[in-house]
Amino acid sequence: MQSLLNYCEARKTTPNKLIKSRIKHFTEGFDKKVPQKYYAQHNQLDLFEKASESLDMFG
Repeated sequence: MQSLLNYCEARKTTPNKLIKSRIKHFTEGFDKKVPQKYYAQHNQLDLFEKASESLDMFG
């Protein structure tokens, strides 16, 4: 906590402003609807199941 306060004092800012500026990228610009690129495709979900069924090194 002391290092956070020292950092803020040296840069003449407050801890709240510093934290808000650092998480701004993650909290702004998002809509209620999730963009399509973040959805997993059906084939991606089956990939590992099929690999474990067909890969058998010792049997």
